[in-house]
Amino acid sequence: MSKVIVYSSDYCPYCMRAKALLEKKGVAFEEIKVDGKPQARAEMAQKAGRTSVPQIWIGDQHVGGCDDLFALERAGKLDALLNV
Repeated sequence: MSKVIVYSSDYCPYCMRAKALLEKKGVAFEEIKVDGKPQARAEMAQKAGRTSVPQIWIGDQHVGGCDDLFALERAGKLDALLNV
């Protein structure tokens, strides 16, 4: 199974939705919270080219945010990325 990293914020509804989808699929993921951590947020922004949360990586591939994750799921492509 591919390693999944989710940069998130505690009170972000999109973060909650993205994490809930991954949990529903039984996917373990590393969560990096950016609340009050400017260095973590800067690292995320540099890697993703975006400053909004969530930002999600599956393996070495930057998936994007919550809408991007759900689009992959609707297209039937998420499981292949996750190798489940």
